[in-house]
Formats: sequence, structure tokens, C-alpha cells
Amino acid sequence: MKKALSIVKTIVVILLVIVAVGMMIFTIVSAATFDRNDRDLFGYKAFIVLSDSMSATDFDAGDLVIVKEVDPATLKEGDIISYTSQNSSNYGEIVTHKIRRLTTDANGEPGFVTYGTTTDTDDETIVTYPFVNGKYVAHLPNVGTFFQFLKTTPGYICCILLPFMLLILIQGLNCIRLFRRYKNEQKAELQQERDQIEAQRAESMKMLQELQALKAQMSSQHASADSENQTKAEESSANKTPNVDTANGTTDTDAVTSDHNPT
Repeated sequence: MKKALSIVKTIVVILLVIVAVGMMIFTIVSAATFDRNDRDLFGYKAFIVLSDSMSATDFDAGDLVIVKEVDPATLKEGDIISYTSQNSSNYGEIVTHKIRRLTTDANGEPGFVTYGTTTDTDDETIVTYPFVNGKYVAHLPNVGTFFQFLKTTPGYICCILLPFMLLILIQGLNCIRLFRRYKNEQKAELQQERDQIEAQRAESMKMLQELQALKAQMSSQHASADSENQTKAEESSANKTPNVDTANGTTDTDAVTSDHNPT
């Protein structure tokens, strides 16, 4: 169970790192390139679609269109281009529309008549070469909406700040857990050393008690031997005492002397 939880935690941390780092890279790249006609990445630019003027055939509002820088002279009828609008209604905005035909403006500059496929109405002004930003190559559905949300304060908090804070929190909890484990291991090692010392002390006390018991046993054996020796000495002394003949009033030595001295 603990192993499974550890694996899950590791996977969550890895995913958070991937999301956080990915969002950071995405934010940096998008801030440098998205919706800016003066920035590109390897010749490609990205713009957020703001209206449904092309939703009938190609892409919707909120999508992200990818365009590639090309020589405007190579463009032809039917190509979709992104350009900086000179119309009075949306002057300076990036518009992505289809080329209806090639033409020239009032000054004789080559350009394009563009239109949105939803309304099929020609744009107000002719798009000349200097205002062309690139040729449409692809689009990413709803990515523009997400990027617009990301540029708001709630989007930044939800998509960037919270993953980093959660990652920091998880790492902090891991550090606390590792510190507690280290302290517990230190306590366990200290307790083990104390137990070893106590066991050695108990073993020493046991040996001391055995030595004292052995000493007492040896003392008892010596005392018993001394008592036996004393008893034997007393018995030996008693055996050496002369016998007295109470009837004659003589001892054994007197009788022997009388036998060897005739009257």
C-alpha cells in the first residue's frame, strides 16, 4: 500500500512539473509571438481569431491560426492571408481572410481584394504587400480562447501560479517527511545503542553475580575443608592419648616398664 502511494505521489509530482514548465514555456513563447505581427518563430506567426467571419469554411472565433511568412508576390486567388487591417472599423487589427482576386490600389501598388467567407462581403480596403503578415497554414481550435484566458489574472493564477505553488507545497511536505524520517531513524539508532548498552550492562551484572556465586561456593568449600581438617586433627590427637587401667591404677606404659624390671 505504501509503495503504491509513493508511486502515485511520484507520478503527480512529475505531471505537475511537466504542466508548470510547459505552461511557463508556452507563456514565454506566446507572449513573444502571439498576436504580434512584428514577431515570429522560425518564420511562423500565431494570431487569435476574434470573429466568426471565416467560420463558414475554415475556423471560428477563439481558434488560433498559424501563418507563415511568404513573398506576397507568390500569393494567388483562394489563399488565406493574415494582414494588418486598414479599414476604419478595425484599423490596426490582425485580420485573416481569403483572397478573392489580385488587384492594385489607387496608387498602383499591387494588392489583394479579401473577404470573409461567412458574409461573402469584400473588405473595405485593398490589402497591399507591406500589410501582409503571412499565409495561413493551420489552426488550433479554441487555443486562442485559452490563451486569452491565460492572459487574465484568474488564468495566470489557475494555470501558472497554482501549479507552481502546489509543486512547492508537495516538495515542502516531502522535505518535512524526510526530516521526520531522519529524526525517527536517529531516535531508533540512539534507542538501539541504549538497548545494546543496557544489554551489555545486564550481561556484566549477570557475570558479576556468577562470579560472586562462584566465590561464595569456593569460600564454602574452603570452610568445609578446614572443618574436616580440624576434625581429623582432633581425632588424631585423641588416638595418641595413653589408656589408664582404672582397676590397677596404672597406665599401659607402667605395665611395660614393670615387665622389664624384675623385683
